[in-house]
Amino acid sequence: MNRRIKIAQIGIGHNHASEKMRTVRALPDLFDVVGVCEPDPAWRASRGGLDVYQGLSWLEEETLLDTPGLEAVMVETDVWNLTSTARRCIDRGLHVHLDKPGGEDLAEFTALLEQARMRRLVLQLAYMYRYNPAITYAREQIRRGELGELFAVDAVMSTEHPREYREWLKHFKGGTMYIFGCHLIDLVIGFLGQPLRVIPYLKQTGYEGVEVPDTTLAVLEYPRGISTVRVSSVEVNGFGRRQVVILGTRGSIEIKPIERPTAVTFARSVGGNVYCDRKEVVELPPLKGRYDDLMLDFAQCVRGEKGNPFGYDHDLLIHKATLMASGFEGITW
Repeated sequence: MNRRIKIAQIGIGHNHASEKMRTVRALPDLFDVVGVCEPDPAWRASRGGLDVYQGLSWLEEETLLDTPGLEAVMVETDVWNLTSTARRCIDRGLHVHLDKPGGEDLAEFTALLEQARMRRLVLQLAYMYRYNPAITYAREQIRRGELGELFAVDAVMSTEHPREYREWLKHFKGGTMYIFGCHLIDLVIGFLGQPLRVIPYLKQTGYEGVEVPDTTLAVLEYPRGISTVRVSSVEVNGFGRRQVVILGTRGSIEIKPIERPTAVTFARSVGGNVYCDRKEVVELPPLKGRYDDLMLDFAQCVRGEKGNPFGYDHDLLIHKATLMASGFEGITW
């Protein structure tokens, strides 16, 4: 059970690709990186020389997938190639860590999940906030009943992107909601479950002449409340204001910033003057790398030490909600 997992990476075009590779290479007791594949010469030229890829073997996809003893693949291609690439890996009997989102073709993503389920293979979606220490803390307080009955989550994940990146967002119907909102939808549904419906608001600022949904909102309606997911690509200090607020009948938790949090604020319903700030600051354990716990969990699942804590059905639910929030019609639960 303590064997090193032979792992490879297909694609270096995803924005998380290099740091994901850095994470697994920093865990040599768990992972044995056997090679990397990138068929696009443009990506090889622009990112292949990064320090994290030094010393690795660059292989054609078929050669890489035929590597003796290979157990798992990190799929880090351009977003529009993620699902098809993952399917080729699953068809070869390999466990897959798949970056997100899972593609604009719901049928293709559903078939990928079903094939992984049928073959009993790990398919881990790269929603890194699932393993964020502040989210872990909030999840534990909810489990203990400290927040009472949850009724809403408000979440924001914005950035101040350069024009080139906003032009790239034109690849996707939902713009910022599709690429970033999926992370927050994962959290909202993780806390509150399946919503009654998802209502998208996809707006374009037109900043610098770029016509793309760059300031977006999704409303997730529940029987006893509404939750919101807000994403902007033109927000000054948007990264610094990324936050999640979880509201319950007995307490609330505010996580701000959600990136590399050192503390959260917890407000409890304990009587007293409601017209004052009653929050307390709760310090969090020392920080790890952004993807450390994500990839540690993947290793445990591949080794059979635990089951995927999120699973196929949850990931399908998240993806359906993401597509709804991105303006796709005709999708049902």
